[in-house]
Amino acid sequence: MTIARHYINGEWLAEGALDDSTNPADGSLLGQYHRGSRDLTDQAIAAARTAFLAGGWASSPRRRAAVLFEFADRLEAALDDLADLIVAENGKLRAEAVGELRGSISEARYYGGLARTVLGRSFEGEPGNFSIMHREPCGVAAIIVPWNAPVTLLVRSLGPALAAGCTCVIKPAHQTPLIHARVMECLADCPSLPAGVVNSVNENGIEVGQALVTSPHVDTISFTGSSQTGRHIMAAAAPTLKRVGLELGGKAPAVIFGDADIDRAVRELTRGSLMMAGQICVAATRLLVHRSVEAEFTRRMVEAFRAVRVGPGHDPASEMGALIDKPNESRLLRLIEQAADEGELLLRGAQPGGALTQGAFVTPSLFRIDDIGSALVQEELFGPLVSIEPFEDEAEAVEKANATVYGLAASVHTRDLERAMRISRAIRAGTVWLNCHGRLFAEGETGGYGQSGLGRLHGVEGLNDFLETKHIYMEQGVL
Repeated sequence: MTIARHYINGEWLAEGALDDSTNPADGSLLGQYHRGSRDLTDQAIAAARTAFLAGGWASSPRRRAAVLFEFADRLEAALDDLADLIVAENGKLRAEAVGELRGSISEARYYGGLARTVLGRSFEGEPGNFSIMHREPCGVAAIIVPWNAPVTLLVRSLGPALAAGCTCVIKPAHQTPLIHARVMECLADCPSLPAGVVNSVNENGIEVGQALVTSPHVDTISFTGSSQTGRHIMAAAAPTLKRVGLELGGKAPAVIFGDADIDRAVRELTRGSLMMAGQICVAATRLLVHRSVEAEFTRRMVEAFRAVRVGPGHDPASEMGALIDKPNESRLLRLIEQAADEGELLLRGAQPGGALTQGAFVTPSLFRIDDIGSALVQEELFGPLVSIEPFEDEAEAVEKANATVYGLAASVHTRDLERAMRISRAIRAGTVWLNCHGRLFAEGETGGYGQSGLGRLHGVEGLNDFLETKHIYMEQGVL
């Protein structure tokens, strides 16, 4: 049986009580992990601090690049085994797991390239007065990783942190400790990685997360997760005034105009709504449809959702995988009942039964609702439960798209290029896709407006959470 350990200062530690990791598709036991503690977290922070201050890592961009390229190579070599483990522990489709890993490999290589090009600037403010604006790493970074994309959402924070010259302490999600430990093995195998630069401590309730957030020796937090937890992290980090980067919840609207390519929109939004069983913050959860095509679009979406085959991620015939666990299955079934009470339930999702009874599965649901004040519209549902909301004109479409506290992502579907630009500019979201949904890649920044977070990940701006700018000034005089 696989047992996931902590990784501190270049060593694997089997400390702490054991807890189980199970397969959400059938409830079977996959392995176990050692629970962490505040003491282990403090050890990891101390190791990272020492490596940052004394090891030369912060001033070695070529070594940092080498580590990231070595890491990418090891992820690529282990891709098939890692994908199988993601499917088993997370429940997503194997194609989704492979896509996650390929994205992670791309991310590591992208930031490996950027590691050698962290550039400042210089200028002469007055004759003989010379300023250097130097970009340097901010120190120890704590990376708190969610369960829904446990590799990609680790690497998209770890990559820029290492490229910038930070040292790191990682807290994986307790639902996916085995895949995290396997990824850490790939990283620990990198010959260029000094001891203490990257450390990892498994969670124990909220003890490890709290220790990271409140520690005066952690300089920046990179967190991906719910907006509620993000608020708690901000509050807990306030006494030490550490930097906080947050990629939080979403309630992504997809705006479908009367001139949209309906075939393409249905195809894109079926995938965009149900990827990872809807357990991703950029999933299309609100379909805002012009009344001129509402009936046709709704009929087509109901047909598409009904045709989706739900099953284990390892089955090539499956088109949507499992939820992360049985409690989330129960939560979604309650929300479906609420949707039936507050709106018109166009397609009722259910536990499929049969061979899937032991797993955490719910088939897709679609409901029509007019009350944008409903909690079903305002709150992140994080599952295959999607609303259809009609609109009359562009102004109403924008008003409805911006009607929640979230602003992470959106999409606009129209053949009119000028309208596409008008609406995408008016929607307050960090990413707006045109005639597609859910495209994410290393080069393009992602992040949110409003309660969807602070800062950006991916792209060049992904380095910003891990860098400080130092002004070095000298009055050198003139000849």
